[in-house]
Amino acid sequence: MANLTADSVVASAAIKSPADKFFNFFRYNMNEIINIFPEAFNGVELLEGEEGTVGCVKRWSYILGGIPMTATEKIEAIDEGAKSLTIAVVEGDLLLLYKSFQGILTVSEGLAEWTLVFEKATPDTPPPEDYVPLANTLCTLVDAFLLLN
Repeated sequence: MANLTADSVVASAAIKSPADKFFNFFRYNMNEIINIFPEAFNGVELLEGEEGTVGCVKRWSYILGGIPMTATEKIEAIDEGAKSLTIAVVEGDLLLLYKSFQGILTVSEGLAEWTLVFEKATPDTPPPEDYVPLANTLCTLVDAFLLLN
């Protein structure tokens, strides 16, 4: 069997809202995504921990390519100085295709970037490129929301 290593894809979006405000939205108010982007995100449930802290676990219901999916995610790391948030998928549909899947949000003035780090379950597993436009749209909609609120 081939030795499969982690790979990554990056989604980035220009933002106009302050970097601190954008980062803190994803850290403390990410549940609002279901109101901001209901076409893609239709449910979220806090399973354990406290919002915005390492160890917080949530289950998301979302739609990708017309297919309903779920993902249980855990906040693994928060770096306030770098405005970085690391979230690992610990359960759900993504783990049918990937041995591991992690999203790392890094925010700077004018830019939000999601790095999706994954390890394929098989050599034939495609990279999760469908998540790039989803992440870009999410960042654009959150930015617009933050500029109005």
